[in-house]
Amino acid sequence: MTSTSSALEGFARDSFAALGVSRDVWRLGDGPAVIVIAEIPGITPLVLSFARRVAAEGMSVALPHLFGDDGREPKGSYLLGSFARACVSREFTVLATGKSSPVVEWLRALARAEHARAGGPGVGVVGMCFTGGFALAMMAGAPVVAPVLSQPSLPFSIGARRAADLGCSATELAAIHAKVSDGAQVLGLRFTGDPAVKAARFESLRRELGDAFLAVEIDSSPGNQFGHRKGAHSVLTEDLVDRVGSPTMAALHRVLDFLASKLEVVRDP
Repeated sequence: MTSTSSALEGFARDSFAALGVSRDVWRLGDGPAVIVIAEIPGITPLVLSFARRVAAEGMSVALPHLFGDDGREPKGSYLLGSFARACVSREFTVLATGKSSPVVEWLRALARAEHARAGGPGVGVVGMCFTGGFALAMMAGAPVVAPVLSQPSLPFSIGARRAADLGCSATELAAIHAKVSDGAQVLGLRFTGDPAVKAARFESLRRELGDAFLAVEIDSSPGNQFGHRKGAHSVLTEDLVDRVGSPTMAALHRVLDFLASKLEVVRDP
């Protein structure tokens, strides 16, 4: 089992204050900034492992603390408790349609600060699960040029309307459309059998963004050739099959390439 302290080894803890709220931010690397927003239950060892891969590609990573215990394994009662607390928090919109979560405004402020600090053409954002759709909403009002939506799960897919909703207001979508018209793209990842991210949500993204939406959908149907479990959900972390030829490894490299390309990172050949 990975200890909390060893999981965070190499990361520097900082803080960022905006809108009257100060939060810890874990940092690693140099270069254009990528904000990695953790999934439930929080900044786990595998989220940190993903962040290390991003930093190794010549980008600086910022992981804001939104919930959970930083560096802790996602086990048992801790996982359930973190989920329950996030669900009742006023910072997260878990059921309402046609709006983003209030915490997105704070994350936009972080993105603006990271861009000012690191320079480059803009900021990358990787949202996961509970926070997956935040990367899309952050395009409105922040210098986000490389948004990655990994299994975007809010609002919860209870009923057809929520399953198709993108967690953005009409005003935010208008700003996103404007960026797409100027050449912006959005990368999305999901397992095909994931009940938390049904096909309807990706269909909405295709309808709203057209060819600017780059979808990676990994087969997790019963009997799939790569053995992805029925409830496979976390493409870049818990359900990543870390071996050559796996669709999840291909998805991981697609994300790294997307971030590096949009942020104009010069990588080693």
